[in-house]
Amino acid sequence: MELIKQIKQAEAQAQEIIEKARADAVKQTDEGRRKRQAATDQAEQERRRAIEAAVAQARSQGQAEVEGLKDEAEKRRRQLRDDTHGKMSAAVERVVNYLKGQ
Repeated sequence: MELIKQIKQAEAQAQEIIEKARADAVKQTDEGRRKRQAATDQAEQERRRAIEAAVAQARSQGQAEVEGLKDEAEKRRRQLRDDTHGKMSAAVERVVNYLKGQ
C-alpha cells in the first residue's frame, strides 16, 4: 500500500514538473515573441527617422540648388541686358541717323 502511495505521489510530482515545464516554455516563448516585436518596432521607428532625415536633407539641398539656379539665371539676365543695352543704343542711333538722312 505504501508503495502504491509513493508511486501515485511520484506520478503527481512528475505531472507537476511537466506542467511547470510547459508553463515555463510558454512563458519563454511569449517573452521571446515580445522581445522580437519590440526589436521590430524599434527598427521600424529608426527606419522612419532615417527616411524623414533623408527627405529633409534632400529638400534642403534641393532648395539650395533652386536658389543657386535662380541667382545664376538672374546674373545671366543682367549680363544679357547689359550686353544688349549697348547694342540697342547703337542700333537706335543708326536708325535715327538713317531716318535723318532721308
